[in-house]
Amino acid sequence: MKFNKKNVSNAIFVILLILFFIPNTRGMMQIFLTRIFSFSPGVVQVEDRKQVMSYNWKLHGVNTESIDFAASKNKVILINYWATWCPPCIAEMPSLQELYNDYHEKVVFLFVTNEVDEDISKFMDAKQYNYPVYRSLSEHPEPFVNDPIPQTYLIDKKGNIVIDKSNAANWNSDKVRETIDNLLLE
Repeated sequence: MKFNKKNVSNAIFVILLILFFIPNTRGMMQIFLTRIFSFSPGVVQVEDRKQVMSYNWKLHGVNTESIDFAASKNKVILINYWATWCPPCIAEMPSLQELYNDYHEKVVFLFVTNEVDEDISKFMDAKQYNYPVYRSLSEHPEPFVNDPIPQTYLIDKKGNIVIDKSNAANWNSDKVRETIDNLLLE
């Protein structure tokens, strides 16, 4: 059998297809492909931005102290709804961790899940992530939605939602960093 470009590309395609049908590799393949095709999230046009309706929200800290969302008022906030079993969530986590590493002293990061503490702790230890994880103790404020996940919001100091992104994204992009830097200057 000759190895020309067509045969090699067909073989690679078949191998990738087979990997999707093997239960042990399906999740890894989804994560890998999601990372490849994740782009920087877009900024919501000023006239289309929704505003946080209330800061009345209690959050249980899984690996950090519990907080009242009201303490975040007048600050730049990044909220990420996620789960340990969600391939798109897992795919975007390295970029969120990098963003957290650089901005955690300037931006309020809220990684919100509804999973039990033990599952979250195992995941965080295995991946060596150190961002703060919370579980909601009360109803989240409008206009936040936590379905589908991942769902991420970047909120300015006035409570306007500047980025509203469903599904995975590259959060460690120059565009996101520039947006955050500008929000911090306001």
